[in-house]
Amino acid sequence: MFKKQHRQLTLFCTLVTGGIFLAMSLLCLAFSENAIRQNHRQAFQATLSSMVSYLENQTVVTDQWMAKTENGGRLLLNLYDNSKPFHYNTLSGGEKKKRLLEKAQKTAAEEYGLDIFLPSANAVLSQQANFTMKDEDNQEYYGAVMVFPRKIGALSAVAVYPLAPRDREILLQRLLFAAADLLGVTALGTFAHFFTRRTLRPIEESRVKQTQFIAAASHELRSPLAVMLSNLSALEGAGPEEQKQFEENIRAEGTRMSRLIDDMLALASADSHTWSMRGEWTEADTLALNIYERFLGPARERDIALTVSLPEGPLPKCFCDGGRVEQALSVLLDNALCYTPPGGYVILQVRALSGNQVKFTVQDTGPGVPDEEKEQIFQRFYRADSSRQDKEHFGLGLCVAREIAKLHKGKLWVEDALGGGAAFHLVI
Repeated sequence: MFKKQHRQLTLFCTLVTGGIFLAMSLLCLAFSENAIRQNHRQAFQATLSSMVSYLENQTVVTDQWMAKTENGGRLLLNLYDNSKPFHYNTLSGGEKKKRLLEKAQKTAAEEYGLDIFLPSANAVLSQQANFTMKDEDNQEYYGAVMVFPRKIGALSAVAVYPLAPRDREILLQRLLFAAADLLGVTALGTFAHFFTRRTLRPIEESRVKQTQFIAAASHELRSPLAVMLSNLSALEGAGPEEQKQFEENIRAEGTRMSRLIDDMLALASADSHTWSMRGEWTEADTLALNIYERFLGPARERDIALTVSLPEGPLPKCFCDGGRVEQALSVLLDNALCYTPPGGYVILQVRALSGNQVKFTVQDTGPGVPDEEKEQIFQRFYRADSSRQDKEHFGLGLCVAREIAKLHKGKLWVEDALGGGAAFHLVI
């Protein structure tokens, strides 16, 4: 399912970002092509202006000037004196130049009424016609026809500016933009692939954890439920004494199921960020003493020495939910008593930190926690000692305790205790 979503998201992101990228690229290309066209138009106009300035003020026009104008202006040029072609006209160019210049003459005569072979006898000012035309191959050109009245007759000029260089420049630019677009869309697709994969990874991991959580919870619930059903079946033919035992077993298993469900509801609230906290200024030493007194009896039953260590000076009040903190400390002490062998000891220590923070430490003389499991024990349904059939713990307590620490913007971690065992530190 996630692979399909990954492909769909990658395609969607690539299409959206690629579409925007292509639209911006086409817009830039349009501006650039327009600038190229303007540059060639201005170059042609500048050449014409230079020609007009020269021809209006010169009485003698040389072949060298015409050749220089053609080469420098990148155009084709013919001059006529009283409708007679200059000698240069027959020296340069070829058949194609002749056809283009004749077409320009025709265009000026037919569309603009400027015929160099029938100049106006009364004209006293220069006349000029500028236009765009195409040849038989559909190649585009700029054309211009100019007539300069003289005392006797007129001097005429026909100029054609090939736009093939402009078109080649535009084509080259389009190819460059196409290559850049291809690379850009490829890069965007690659980025979308990794970005969506990274975005989906936490969701996928959460889905896997959710599936594992449901499977583990179902397994844990099945065990006490099976015991309860078995005891219910045995009640029918049992005597009074046995019935009491069976009822006690059912009650104990029901209590275990209730604890498991409470832990799962707490984790569900933490996951959905709906776990509320009733914060108030609380005496840290009072919390420690309350928990100590609550576990003093179970510790004596297991032949474990339970002590509490408080600093000599007063502890600062901490802003916390006292009930939640007691819940977390209960998990730590319950685990410590469970894994500490008879004859061992458990210490509950409280110390003040800077910023009105308090650190609670629960240290035991149990087997300790291997380094490779120091993070795993805070995962759901994880038990550090899988060989032990502990019916009182489901592997959720430490996870709930860490969520309580996060709720208070604190932290919970485990270290090796001096002399062996484990030391759990809770900072609130």
